[in-house]
Amino acid sequence: MNDLGMDFLLGDEDEERPGRRPRGSRSQQRRSRKRRKRQRRKGAAASVFAVLVILLILAGVGYFGYTWVRDVVTVKDFSGPGTGEVVVQIEEGATASDVAVDLEKQGVVASARAFVNAIGEAGKGASLQPGQYKLRKGMSAAAAVELLDPKNRIRDDLTFQEGLRLSKIYEQLAKATGKSVNEFKKAAKGDIGLPKYANKQLEGFAFPATYEINDKMSASEILTAMVDRFTQTANKVDLEKQAEAIGYSPRDVMIVASIVQAESGSQDDMPKVARVIYNRLQRNPPMLLQMDSTTMYGLNKYDIAATEAETKSTSRYNTYQHQGLPPGPISNPGDHAIEAALHPADGDWLWFVTTDPKKGITKFTDKESEFWQLRDEFNRNYG
Repeated sequence: MNDLGMDFLLGDEDEERPGRRPRGSRSQQRRSRKRRKRQRRKGAAASVFAVLVILLILAGVGYFGYTWVRDVVTVKDFSGPGTGEVVVQIEEGATASDVAVDLEKQGVVASARAFVNAIGEAGKGASLQPGQYKLRKGMSAAAAVELLDPKNRIRDDLTFQEGLRLSKIYEQLAKATGKSVNEFKKAAKGDIGLPKYANKQLEGFAFPATYEINDKMSASEILTAMVDRFTQTANKVDLEKQAEAIGYSPRDVMIVASIVQAESGSQDDMPKVARVIYNRLQRNPPMLLQMDSTTMYGLNKYDIAATEAETKSTSRYNTYQHQGLPPGPISNPGDHAIEAALHPADGDWLWFVTTDPKKGITKFTDKESEFWQLRDEFNRNYG
């Protein structure tokens, strides 16, 4: 048997048997399995990475969503009463939204929305009144709403005492408002609501009371407010009807009231002083009133007693020389003096003397001899 034949036989033995894999395929399978494992590991890692990326994206979206909701939906508001002081002006016709914007700009509230919500919850949107208010910086919206109550408005109150002459009222008004006395004098000649019986003269009808004055009010508006206040009193006491009932005009009653206001030592004396005036006017023949207050008014003086020379002045307000009432009121009387002029006390008195001006003691008599005695008592106390 030659080599060729043997090789053939050997070759036949090396050939794979049916059902057996070639030896080289096992290593290939191992390599394939390793590749698949590596691919699976890479795929898993990629999946984990993808999940992490998605989670991060969702977290980011959630955070920014929360921030957006917080900023848009959750209203910014301070807590507590705040600090410092801020003067806030609410203009005529301003809405709650207008006020809210101003408060945010001035640092009073954290946001306009917080104030609008707070005033809505309090049900006070319609109660906002124009004027100035004292608030604080950095206060809660609810606290700001409470301080914007109309009762907390900064008031520029100006009080006029009973019995002031119009000239003094003008001086007070000029000082309080910065306007000139002439502005008020000019305004008094215009339409300020005076009743017809005032004869276009404000003296006697600028009612003494407390008024809320602000720098935006004109001289005419201020005087109109004073006349309106007089009208309220006139209506309350039914001035025109009650004056007619005692036989005098409303103007005459106001002249008497102005004298009563100037001459009375106390409120209790007012009805008696009014009675003396009416008794002297109603005498037959009528007596001169001989009131120092009217005479001093005509001379633009403020002394309590007129001198002999002053009682001889030619002024129409000199009731030592002229019969009857003076031409007009000599002061601006209050409620009690007007009531006294309408409802004088019962009595026959013809004279009275405030014997002690410092203590406000006034004595009344119907005898002239007693009157002179009272005058001496006055001279001792006043002299």
